[in-house]
Amino acid sequence: MLNLFAGLNLSTGLLLVLALLFVLFYEAINGFHDTANAVATVIYTRAMRAQLTVVMSGMFNFLGVVLGGLSVAYTIVHMLPTDLLLNVGSAHSLAMVFSMLLAAIIWNLGTWYLGLPTSSSHTLIGAIIGIGLTNALMTGTSVIDSLNIPKIINIFLSLILSPIIGLLTANILIFLLCRYWNGTKKRARIHMTPTDREKVDGKKKPPFWTRIALIVSAIGVSYSHGANDGQKGIGLIMLVLISVSPAGFVVNMNASGYDLTRTRDAVNHLEQYYHQHTDTLMHIIQMPSPGLPTPEEIPSSGPHEFHCDKARVLQTIQHAQSLLNNNLQSYAQLTLEQRSKMRRLLLCIADTADKAAKLPETNTNNKRFLSKLKGDLLGTIEYAPIWIIMAVALALGVGTMIGWRRVATTIGEKIGKKGMTYAQGMSAQLIAAVSIGIASYTGMPVSTTHILSSSVAGTMLADGGIQNRTIKNIAMAWVFTLPVCILLSGCLYWLALNLVQLGSQH
Repeated sequence: MLNLFAGLNLSTGLLLVLALLFVLFYEAINGFHDTANAVATVIYTRAMRAQLTVVMSGMFNFLGVVLGGLSVAYTIVHMLPTDLLLNVGSAHSLAMVFSMLLAAIIWNLGTWYLGLPTSSSHTLIGAIIGIGLTNALMTGTSVIDSLNIPKIINIFLSLILSPIIGLLTANILIFLLCRYWNGTKKRARIHMTPTDREKVDGKKKPPFWTRIALIVSAIGVSYSHGANDGQKGIGLIMLVLISVSPAGFVVNMNASGYDLTRTRDAVNHLEQYYHQHTDTLMHIIQMPSPGLPTPEEIPSSGPHEFHCDKARVLQTIQHAQSLLNNNLQSYAQLTLEQRSKMRRLLLCIADTADKAAKLPETNTNNKRFLSKLKGDLLGTIEYAPIWIIMAVALALGVGTMIGWRRVATTIGEKIGKKGMTYAQGMSAQLIAAVSIGIASYTGMPVSTTHILSSSVAGTMLADGGIQNRTIKNIAMAWVFTLPVCILLSGCLYWLALNLVQLGSQH
């Protein structure tokens, strides 16, 4: 954290603080917007008091961010074009981050005010696509090449399939409970609403084990939400810091000699792999050169754009090897220019390794081998200091404790035609907790909102029916999230770039 303002003038330092506040504000909105889903079923089944539930959810969101790792953090970041990631540190990158965050914040606040459970993940992905498309139109590059299409397809599949899976599995679970767990008076209690049970037993709280399941699953959803959604804020903050304060953050300055050895070995092993598989990789590493200079061939004076030249990947590897020599024990031994070059070289090499792994002729063992090498290559440039993780965790946790009521009311009262039963709340929570937990473990960014609200709808379809108007409003919000955020972020990015150009002229 001591490197935060190293070498920055006052105006740049203020921009950095503003950008960091934007990210933390986005995470706070994420907390009270998305995490309302985690508390809705517990509150509306009277398993816990609302205030206690919200505090508990905030605490476990905090723990989810702190303990959840970084697999999702850079999945979102890599939706951006590789060329944009290579050139962070320019005014364009700062414009990109501000436009992306402002678009996401505007849409999230608007849907929260209307009480619509939309996805913060969906919002951020739309904003990133808008940035990529606008960058392509303004630079005259291919729209297809402007985005990391394979990564976007994988993320879209997870966002589309996860709510469908949530709806179907929750529907099946509640169907089985209704059919096989209602034979006795004691079992039938889990199919009551709090109002029904008060009339029969004089109490609103769920049966003991159902109550435990509701609370534990709410903890699971909150923790998984922190581990999944919280990581996106970490990735965004790292983009900001690399853009504005590269001296301390372009590579991990705390990387140990062992970390550098792993990176060096990965570069060497990848070079050996390419030499051994020249025939099958010819269209990746020996394609005709597009004529673009490699980063190390560009003069160091003045601003430049850098590109990955796949035709010269072996040459890029050799340049990385020259920087990662056996005498290098710390990145502090390199100049800022060398550290920036190191980051670009490793990103290019890892990008080519990823493409090689996805070739149909690459067998399973080699795919696994290349995936491990990619992880080692990125280990010292895709990282996050502990203070960033703690800041995002705190923002998400505090955000969870405020503003949750609007969306929770929609989930608890307006999806089903009847009140939520204990069994419905428990089924929806369990399905959501398991689904989001698996997604976080595999590094796929999914929507807590989509999974839990669709799970609630699935339980209502099986027992009681749904309110068509509410489902229609939610579906419309889901459908419009992507195009609105693409258009909004694209316009903001275009405006920001024009302001940057005007400022440079004066």
